This record gives sequence, structure tokens and C-alpha cells, in this order.
Amino acid sequence: MIALPIVLTSLMGWIVWLLKKQKKDRDANSKGTMLLLRVQLIEYHDKYMMLGDIPSYAYENFMEMYDAYHALGGNGMITKMMHEIEELHLKKKGERTWNRLSTM
Repeated sequence: MIALPIVLTSLMGWIVWLLKKQKKDRDANSKGTMLLLRVQLIEYHDKYMMLGDIPSYAYENFMEMYDAYHALGGNGMITKMMHEIEELHLKKKGERTWNRLSTM
């Protein structure tokens, strides 16, 4: 009878430790995912801002990545980049890319 509370206390302590470890792992995975999304969003932004337009598939990818990035807690400069992407001409299938560099 005396051993039961000791065993239960030990078991509860182990469960709490395990849950804390899992939360720490999830937090690290979320942070890593957010950072990878930020890198990809910046690359998309830089590429399509230089081109002056964005294909619809790339626009959709950017917005979905932004939503995931934002849900993970990201904000700030990427939100500004998202607004700039929204202002770009949405290129239709088969339409030629207008390159700002070729007009300079």
C-alpha cells in the first residue's frame, strides 16, 4: 500500500518530463520550419520583384507559404514583402515575362 503512492508519483513525474520534452521538440521543429519558409519567401520575393510579374502558380505558392509562416508566428518584413507581391502583375499562362532589366 505504501509503494503505490511512490510508484504513481514517479510515473506522473516521468509523464510530465516526457510531455515537456515533446513540447520542446515541437517548438524546435516549428521554429526550423518557420525559418525555412522565410528563406523561400524571400527568394520568391526577390526573384519576382526583379521580373516585375509573377505566374499564378508562384503567387499561389507564395501565399500558401506566407499563411503557414504567419501561422507559425512569423511576421514583420515578410508581411511587407507579401503586400509587394500582391501588387505585382499576375502573369497568365503563355504570357511573356516583362523584365524591367531589359528596358534599362
